[in-house]
Amino acid sequence: MQSSAPTSPTLAAALPDDAWLPLDAASASAIPLYDVASVRHIEAAALASLPAFALMSRAGAAAAAWLAHHAPAGPLLLLAGPGNNGGDALVAATRLHQAGRQVQVWLTAEPDRLPADAARAWLEARAAGVILHAMPESACHGTLPPFPPDTCALVDGLFGIGLNRAADGFTAQWIAHLAESRLPVFSLDIPSGLFADTGAGAPAVRALRTLTFIGAKPGLLTLDGRDCAGEVDIAPLGLLYPPAQSACATVSVPASFASALPARRHATNKGTFGSLAVIGGGIGMTGAPLLGARAAQHLGAGRVHIAFLAQPAPLIDPVHPELMLHPIAEIELTNMSALVIGPGMGTGTAARKQLAQLLQASVAATEPPALVLDADALNLLAADPALAAMLGGGPPVRVMTPHPLEAARLSGISVAEIQRDRLAAARSLAAQWQAVVVLKGSGTVIASPPDALGSVSLSINPTGNAGLATAGTGDVLAGMIGALLAQGMPALQAAQAAVWLHGRAADHLVAQGTGPAGLTASELYLPVRDLFNALLRARQA
Repeated sequence: MQSSAPTSPTLAAALPDDAWLPLDAASASAIPLYDVASVRHIEAAALASLPAFALMSRAGAAAAAWLAHHAPAGPLLLLAGPGNNGGDALVAATRLHQAGRQVQVWLTAEPDRLPADAARAWLEARAAGVILHAMPESACHGTLPPFPPDTCALVDGLFGIGLNRAADGFTAQWIAHLAESRLPVFSLDIPSGLFADTGAGAPAVRALRTLTFIGAKPGLLTLDGRDCAGEVDIAPLGLLYPPAQSACATVSVPASFASALPARRHATNKGTFGSLAVIGGGIGMTGAPLLGARAAQHLGAGRVHIAFLAQPAPLIDPVHPELMLHPIAEIELTNMSALVIGPGMGTGTAARKQLAQLLQASVAATEPPALVLDADALNLLAADPALAAMLGGGPPVRVMTPHPLEAARLSGISVAEIQRDRLAAARSLAAQWQAVVVLKGSGTVIASPPDALGSVSLSINPTGNAGLATAGTGDVLAGMIGALLAQGMPALQAAQAAVWLHGRAADHLVAQGTGPAGLTASELYLPVRDLFNALLRARQA
């Protein structure tokens, strides 16, 4: 089953063969993601149509230009592995040397065992006068030499996307050696040890910046990828992006959802932008729905209600008195455009009873409200097949927002299995629950259920940072998704937009010195509002 992923067919054609460009989290153009199988297909087609050594020459030239721009001044040490990734590093070293840069290459393999293109790169580097040292395992005798003391940065060309098992032995030694050096590391194609498809990386190189060839890979953006890859740049190598069916996912950027943002015209009223109820807040947890409702208010929902399970329910939010607070028995669900169910709800008998009533009422409604199922609502569904059956497979529109443990419960598998392949896990959950699934974590994955043709949409969010690893940020995100659903956005685009804005707000706060340590969930509201309005202005321009 293929993902339906838009492409940017003019991107590579508009760039020189040796050019690179940043992976821009705010891109106005779609950014496809390619798994290893797709990249191998693209490479094979290119190799069949280009002269021998042309593709490696382009990769090395792009890497040289990229290093000249980003690496600190001073001598560079390039580490070249036994495959074509090492060949790319050798070509880059030759180009840099010819431009007057002080470089040397350590080859971690036997030169006479290199594949054809990498062997040619080795010979050309030697002929150009690059300082070369062969350091295969047989020559190191278990001990790796110290890096030259004047080295300003290391270039990781040890292993590319071909590594299909956890790095061990000699490879793991080199990865540890780079980490121990405390020098800035620049990785070619993918940090050595990181799995290109999944982002698993233990052990893996932790780079300051990564130049990835042909197209971005999903593993650069999720699980361990963000920590390992650092900032990511793309070198298309003069190759046109292939048809959409070749991409396994996209990067979730404004191009993915901007056209679906709710327009703000002058002749509107609060009813134009929907009514949202955030439902939860058991005893001791009334802050959770408050966080979600306040976020929804800042993201433009016309009316925002909170229905509390805790009794007596709070009468007013003194911080935001425009919110309408109710005991859960008094909320008028038929008047709601969307419901956020779960923040602080609890998982006891009373919570289960309330969730059952809410699901029955939603499914039976003539115009069912869109649902965001979050936190304890997910845990209740996972634990009770009768509740899950009430949800059914038809309307209403719904978004589910599990973190990995909640996703494991919903799937009936372990957290390790969820994290082993986050894209596959999100896709499976979306199909199982017939919902848009927001699998939270580093590189949040957003998946749609299969359409009538079996096509799915998978995207990975590029925004956010460790400041979001604190209580309440999930409640804020749920409220944001609910606000966009209440304003009429389709579920997939509402989820993509909310996740992107949520992470982007945290990025802005950290850039201004607020966090990541100590950033609080309620600090996200104002930058979220600013970013949302900036997107609306850009859409209307």
